[in-house]
Amino acid sequence: MDPHRIVIVGGGAGGLPLATQLGRSLGRRGLAHITLIDRQRRHFWKPHLHEIAAGSMDLDRHAISYMAQAHRHGFHDRIGEMTGLDRQQRVVHLAPHRDEQGRPVTPQREIPYDSLVLAVGSVTHDFGTPGAREHAIALESLDDAERFHRRLVNACIRAQANPDARGAHHLQVVIIGAGATGVELAAELRHTSRDLARYGLECLDHEQTLGIHLVEAAARVLPGLPERFSAAALARLRALRVEVHTHSRVAEVLPQGVRLADGRLIPAELVVWAAGIKGPDYFVQGLDGLSLNRQQQLLIKPELHALDDPHVFALGDCAACPWLGGPMEWVPPRAQAAHQQAQHLVVNLRRRLQGQALLPWRYRDFGSLVSLGRSSTVGQLMGSLGGGKLWLSGGLAWLMYRGLYQSHQMALHGPWRAAIEWLAQALTRWNRPRIKLH
Repeated sequence: MDPHRIVIVGGGAGGLPLATQLGRSLGRRGLAHITLIDRQRRHFWKPHLHEIAAGSMDLDRHAISYMAQAHRHGFHDRIGEMTGLDRQQRVVHLAPHRDEQGRPVTPQREIPYDSLVLAVGSVTHDFGTPGAREHAIALESLDDAERFHRRLVNACIRAQANPDARGAHHLQVVIIGAGATGVELAAELRHTSRDLARYGLECLDHEQTLGIHLVEAAARVLPGLPERFSAAALARLRALRVEVHTHSRVAEVLPQGVRLADGRLIPAELVVWAAGIKGPDYFVQGLDGLSLNRQQQLLIKPELHALDDPHVFALGDCAACPWLGGPMEWVPPRAQAAHQQAQHLVVNLRRRLQGQALLPWRYRDFGSLVSLGRSSTVGQLMGSLGGGKLWLSGGLAWLMYRGLYQSHQMALHGPWRAAIEWLAQALTRWNRPRIKLH
């Protein structure tokens, strides 16, 4: 009898740990055939994309090859982008994959499954704002983050080469959306500009050269988190000379700036769209009738399978999962939710192979941490101090924020290999620039 075929689409914060753990426990023993599909060839933890964009984290030292991870942990890696599925035949449709020159690498294919897990994450929601897709960069992938960084460095070099054109806020960056991504990127960019000045871009030797604007339609930054978060983050952003515009809706993104609904125009060299999320666009037509919500997220049951199909599971930002006993109807789209769902799916998929009933998943909110630059973080941990809440800020919160990434590394590599990777990075850090300069 052929082994059970488990296909996981998306190798992000939930998909890759799931494939790794299933490969270790089932794939190596021949109990199941595990396949991971992703359109990229390398994995990076998405909560740190803003550091790649700012240049403060070197992608080459932190990215993980899907092919190498599959070889080490007993699953199979297939490159490709899902375009839809056939639930009757139980196959996933993949688009042809092409290289940078447009030459074909893999043809259009169909991958059969017995159990399918969708872990494709989310994309930004521009709400149909004119010019957003054409003129703003959305930090959805490694390619987006690297493209933004190249444009940032080029803008700084351009300013350096044209001293006569310099003035107050000669370079302007507008970040639309003051959620965690927008706030973290704004703070990281200020620290990046200081490092660029140290490496020879004298045009950035004072903070007035680079103007950073954070635009938010809601009444405060970090609107989805408690007000104490917002107040602490706003104070830190102001100390970093980030200009915050709340109650400000974007009417149009222009080639050289942003026009707000009240008519104000903010000139900008770079515009980043970091407001709103939704499921990938192919979800609308490509899921063969599966039920979605207004954000194009797949509606799933507490057991983490689709409302309409027990053979299709989903986790992370692309899924709308009920929050059993929680303060809200739906589990919020956070990396910790994807991690917990991956852990639960390891159990439920094993039970499915054994013909046992699936167990419902309950989300445990461990709090939130938002980075505000080097050695500065604000956060609140849940379930601490006898079930209460522990408010953190500054260096201790920053260390715990970094610890989240190390936990992700341990899930992928195990504790010993993760420790060796961390030590190797620490030993070589002194011999490398503090920031990516190309």
